[in-house]
Amino acid sequence: MRIPRVYSEQSLAPGADIALEAGPSQHLSRALRLGEGAAVQVFDGRGGEYRASIRAVDRKCVHLHLEAPVENHLESPLHIHLGIGISRGERFDWVVQKATELGVSAISPLYTERVEVKLKGERELRKQRHWQQVAIAACEQCGRNKLPVLHEPQLLGDWLRNAAGERRFVLHHRSDTGLSDASAPASVNLLVGPEGGLTEAEIALALGEGFEALALGPRVLRTETAPVAALAILQARWGDMGM
Repeated sequence: MRIPRVYSEQSLAPGADIALEAGPSQHLSRALRLGEGAAVQVFDGRGGEYRASIRAVDRKCVHLHLEAPVENHLESPLHIHLGIGISRGERFDWVVQKATELGVSAISPLYTERVEVKLKGERELRKQRHWQQVAIAACEQCGRNKLPVLHEPQLLGDWLRNAAGERRFVLHHRSDTGLSDASAPASVNLLVGPEGGLTEAEIALALGEGFEALALGPRVLRTETAPVAALAILQARWGDMGM
């Protein structure tokens, strides 16, 4: 039986006793129906992960006793910062989930000309918390113990000006340029448009900031498909995925 993995934002250390937060406590005690003595693994999202056992279960939370650290080195050598236009409904959840599984290091939700989602104030904060939970669940499933950095939604121009990857790409299906055989970079910025894509002016802005146009093939991919395909190609070429 696979040992369940849960996330805790607390500081973890061997031999410590902790009271899990409400979310993971409910998952272990109610969804999985685990009781005293059951084995679990807990990670802090910053690279720390420990074997643990359930010490007690009460109405409010699950209490864990932390044991030996787990040697877990699943982070890609390629640091990828994904900037992507915010899409409607569950499409952006899908992007966050799959990008996390594919080893992305950072995600920036972007406001572009064709973004139809308008987030302000408390609604924006709720969305950010929701996307963070999607990333946590993806890490629990795929084995990562480092959460990708989930930045606040920002304007496309601001993100472009601060992009610092060794290679920077903007997906552009009308381009005929693929990945070159240049030496492997340590970091990449990847820009993907929202539903409807980036405008010609936005693509020109990205190119003016040093981005390279990148086509993935002859077909036009949806906004939730394009980043998954691009991330898989980047990880296979320069990261830690086999081909």
